[in-house]
Amino acid sequence: MTNSIDDIADEAKAFFIIGSNTTETHPVIGYRIRRAVKNGAKLIVADPRRIKIAEKADVFLQLKPGTNAALLQGMARVIIDEELYDAEFIKNRTEGFEEYAEKIRAIDLNEMADITGVPAEKITQAARIYAGSDPAAILYTMGITQHTSGTDNVLALAGLATLTGNMGKRGGGVNPLRGQNNVQGACDMGALPNVFPGYQPVSSPEANQKFSEAYGAKIPDKPGMPMTKMFKAALEDKIKGVYIMGENPVVSEPDICKIKDALEKLELVVVQDLFFTETADYADVVLPAASFAEKDGTFVNTERRIQRGRKAINPPGEARSDFEILCKLGLKLGLKGFEFKKPGEVMQEVAELSPKWKGITYERLEEGGICWPCPDENHPGTPILYEEKFLTGSGKAQFKPVDYKPPAETPDQDYPFILTTGRSLYHYHTGTMTRRSDGLSDLYNVEKALISKEDAERMGLNENDKVRLTSRRGEVEAEVKPVSDLKEGIVFMTFHFAETCANQLTNSELDPVANIPELKVCAINLEKV
Repeated sequence: MTNSIDDIADEAKAFFIIGSNTTETHPVIGYRIRRAVKNGAKLIVADPRRIKIAEKADVFLQLKPGTNAALLQGMARVIIDEELYDAEFIKNRTEGFEEYAEKIRAIDLNEMADITGVPAEKITQAARIYAGSDPAAILYTMGITQHTSGTDNVLALAGLATLTGNMGKRGGGVNPLRGQNNVQGACDMGALPNVFPGYQPVSSPEANQKFSEAYGAKIPDKPGMPMTKMFKAALEDKIKGVYIMGENPVVSEPDICKIKDALEKLELVVVQDLFFTETADYADVVLPAASFAEKDGTFVNTERRIQRGRKAINPPGEARSDFEILCKLGLKLGLKGFEFKKPGEVMQEVAELSPKWKGITYERLEEGGICWPCPDENHPGTPILYEEKFLTGSGKAQFKPVDYKPPAETPDQDYPFILTTGRSLYHYHTGTMTRRSDGLSDLYNVEKALISKEDAERMGLNENDKVRLTSRRGEVEAEVKPVSDLKEGIVFMTFHFAETCANQLTNSELDPVANIPELKVCAINLEKV
């Protein structure tokens, strides 16, 4: 997030939520937004489903799955045509506006309306609210990123925020809400194929030398392979083993029949997790890990806030903290730099090697969380990014025009429906933890395929009828639930249930830049069993 939760909740005059079922997947932030709206803030919601928070929206944009960029281009066209942009901000803090504006002016608003299924009048209304509210905050999640055009979607959002001067100011910004605890921290610590901790490129000679010296080994200067390409590489004999931590790809990855084939072909599969997952069925070695309450350390939340985690109870049986497991494994392999005795020593190394974290110590974190960047121990942290300059050579924001690209797979005669996936309020991702809760399972323990009431009536389907969903990659059976919050031709499922796994159907085609699969759009057929 470019801004903090408190900042946008208390200061924003308008919220633009797109690709995020905020009240169900981020209920604390969703509550804060609802309270702000009750106190007078405006709300725009864009989603293929009429989600709960859309009930509070001043304008709801029910777009077709995979058409986010077209919607955002349409809004930008209105803002430029009606001169609702922030000319002073553009002049002083941006570059490339004329090229961007020329590209946007060539867009036909009515064409964008046809592509998205959202009337041009509603696109215009949303653009006027967003541009006319100072400040306005954008919030999004994987409904924006899990597309073959995910990078373009994010660039289009950044373009809107830059166009209206909503960057580097209180109550504004572009704010991706992280979908899982410490996802932000994992990225910060280099759990990406192309960067060291602190987002220092592995290709940078200075950074590479620094980390090679610190770790006592020469580190390759070429980016590694993203996880989304590893299983294909395994099928091609390019990878012989995988070490899987806190991930359950047999349920969470697209086209899971291929994932299972890859895991069976690998020479070594190690799974490190709290519970014996569906992926652990394929493991040669299972390492039982401790939960958050059973270890010391730090977490980084969605607003970049580093926070202390404190051990409350001992882990059961042979379970150990990830820190202990990795250090012992490193020493067994004869590697240097794994002699840490406690997590605070790791934090000290992080501060020494990563400028963004240089001012973070356990002693300071005892007083409360700190948002990075924090360049020295006297620095208070940075709740709002880009207040003075952007991280470009010139220090100015760069406008990047994009083209709308349709999803990799669209409906046809054989597969006339679009499947889109998401989460529910009651379960989390693949249900590794939440489905072991009796209380949550009592509330929601059977996967439902949500379809429009119009489609249900046309096909003679009643609630709890069994349907078969088929894509080019596989098929599943599920109980059907007709709802009023979907348009005809759209089907929604969660991916919490291994026994009714929506990801047997989903498409593994990747965004060419971010290498994220198109989990949010695939073509399927639907028939009564």
